[in-house]
Amino acid sequence: MHSIKDMVCVVTGAAKSIGFGVAERYCALGAKVVLIDIHPSVVESAERLRTQGYEAAAYVLDITDPDAVKTVFSQIRERYGAIYALVNVAGIVSQHPIEEVTLDEWEKIMRVNVYGAFFCIQQVLPDMKAQRMGKIINFSSKSGKTGSALMVPYSSAKGAVISMTQAIAYEIAPFNINCNCLCPGITDSTGVWDAVSAGYIHNLQMPREQVIDKFTAKIPLKRLTSIEDVVDFVEFLTVSGDYCTGQAFNISGGREMH
Repeated sequence: MHSIKDMVCVVTGAAKSIGFGVAERYCALGAKVVLIDIHPSVVESAERLRTQGYEAAAYVLDITDPDAVKTVFSQIRERYGAIYALVNVAGIVSQHPIEEVTLDEWEKIMRVNVYGAFFCIQQVLPDMKAQRMGKIINFSSKSGKTGSALMVPYSSAKGAVISMTQAIAYEIAPFNINCNCLCPGITDSTGVWDAVSAGYIHNLQMPREQVIDKFTAKIPLKRLTSIEDVVDFVEFLTVSGDYCTGQAFNISGGREMH
């Protein structure tokens, strides 16, 4: 276990939910934290952290725009120095029967969940290679391993994140850089869960409480994943997981035991 005090950590999708939870934990560990999100509310999120005495900055950024990503990461390096950790939380979900999925929907899901993470990784690697250390943590999903009905584009994108993580991990291992991804189950109090539950309520014609019961019944630990469960794992990979790379870790209460 090592300290990340004064190290630069970048979190995408950090305006709220899991991303903000990760940023807040990094701040508590003494890091210099940069919050990135397409939503302007990320500026207020960073301000919340600064009012607690933490060093935090925010950038409003569309991570699917490679030129904008390059510009912002250049600004981050100029202001703070080399980046130690990148956590790619940013992602979107959709829920439709496969026959109703449009090309625009498919491409948007891929651009945000896969291309966006890839563009950000490209920008942090030169510094990480030069300093021969760094942590990259991508976000997949249990859907990336097993697939989820009514969520074909999302499941496909998250499966791609797992493969991308493994390929990158092989390539950068000689530089002492770790690259892993997390595969949370349905995580309470997140935008993805709000969208998924709303979709199931509509498609299955079930009340919300019944939808929750339907999912938790399949989980050995009998509850949804919490934001804290996920944030704890990010902390572990950042400060202790030096011998972990190329892995896709389930955080699903035993829902997928492989």
